[in-house]
Amino acid sequence: MSTQTTSPATAPESLASSGGGLRWAISDTLTVARRNILAIVRIPTSLVFAIIQPVMFVLLFRYVFGDAIRTPPGVSYVDYLIPGILVQTTIFGAVGTAIGLAEDLQRGLIERFRALPMSRMAVLGGRTVADVLRNVMVLIVITVVGILVGFRPHGGVVPYVEASLVMLFFAYSLSWGFAYVGLKAPNSETAQAMTFPLIFPLTFASSVFVPPEFMPGWLQGFAKNQPVTQTADAVRGLMSGTPVGNSVWVSLAWSAAALVILAPLATRAYRRVV
Repeated sequence: MSTQTTSPATAPESLASSGGGLRWAISDTLTVARRNILAIVRIPTSLVFAIIQPVMFVLLFRYVFGDAIRTPPGVSYVDYLIPGILVQTTIFGAVGTAIGLAEDLQRGLIERFRALPMSRMAVLGGRTVADVLRNVMVLIVITVVGILVGFRPHGGVVPYVEASLVMLFFAYSLSWGFAYVGLKAPNSETAQAMTFPLIFPLTFASSVFVPPEFMPGWLQGFAKNQPVTQTADAVRGLMSGTPVGNSVWVSLAWSAAALVILAPLATRAYRRVV
């Protein structure tokens, strides 16, 4: 009589073929996400850095550059600035996906996950979910800081939540691209160095800090139509209670397209690694 054994590496695939496969995959993803959140709590310097940097941007642009930057008529710079800072913060927070995955690879942790009877995709899913949760915590802090320096979300609570969901979805879709970078980088330092040339042009050549119409003519076309500007305009309009035009739908379309393209790309890179 022969017996058939299931190795830990193939156990998730066996579960996936049963009715409980999805439940186990979700459970594994949440477990990995909890592990990543605990790592942030137990190493508070990473969370402090994630909070201090956007707070410094708020104070710098509010009190140093604010009076020198033109805004549309009837809009105070602090009300223009804070929604942009929130979008920038979520994008920078998504970079943690690349750094975290590169660190896990460098330490051999992903190899240890491979030996466990768990869904292989829980590593990527847990990392991206944890970064979303971290972004939520940072958004709350920056909102409080913004109110202290004069920001007033005239749109109300519900539009504010809608704006937060728009920018979190945008950052989540980008985090899959950063996951690909992290899986390709040899270490966390290289991963960080690879991400900033990608996000700095998109962040600063956008409407996050300065209205694109006040930029040089050769830059305006790019600045007005790129995804970060569309997301910042959508978030700003929802929070201020002003017309947003098509910005919300354009931002959601950019996010969905990025997720459809980047998630399979990161998944393929992860399967080659493990």
